[in-house]
Amino acid sequence: MNTYDVVFDIETKKSFDEVGGKSNFDKLGISVVGAHVSGEDRYYAFEEHEIPQFEKMIQGARRVVGFNIHHFDIPVLQPYIGWSLKSLKTLDLMEDVAKGAGFRISLDNLSETTLGARKSGDGMQALRWYKEGRIDDIKKYCLKDVELTKALWEYGQKNGHVLFYSRNSSGRVAIPVSWGKMEVNLDAHSQTSLF
Repeated sequence: MNTYDVVFDIETKKSFDEVGGKSNFDKLGISVVGAHVSGEDRYYAFEEHEIPQFEKMIQGARRVVGFNIHHFDIPVLQPYIGWSLKSLKTLDLMEDVAKGAGFRISLDNLSETTLGARKSGDGMQALRWYKEGRIDDIKKYCLKDVELTKALWEYGQKNGHVLFYSRNSSGRVAIPVSWGKMEVNLDAHSQTSLF
């Protein structure tokens, strides 16, 4: 039986502008995949040629967790994988947050307001680093995002909500999430919205 969860994040080699638009996920290319495995409580950073190791990791996972993974990371990863990623049990934190708030909220806003921790950079910076051959910098940045996603997920499981800063209400607003209940029934979160 699968007993561990994987939290992951992907950095790409190219931007959508460079590949002709937001439908061309297969042309973005992967520079780094960052992952955390719950059973070992360990972080991993995979370069493009190491993706088969990441594939084995997610094949054996109970669940795969990320932020905006249904609309970005999984479509970017799919060309590297020989089977359909639709078969994975997934939890996309962004989707639950957007459902609760009525709009999309950045990981940076959520993690700063909920956890008091910020992202270490942004995706455009990671693209520049790739062009400069600074793979180690991309790994650090990517793993920081994995760490924030994992901490946000754990906070939501424990407290039943996460927080974001709203300019409209000039303060912190709680968004209810049901991530804690998923431990009881992993099938409750189907992937109907995937792809």
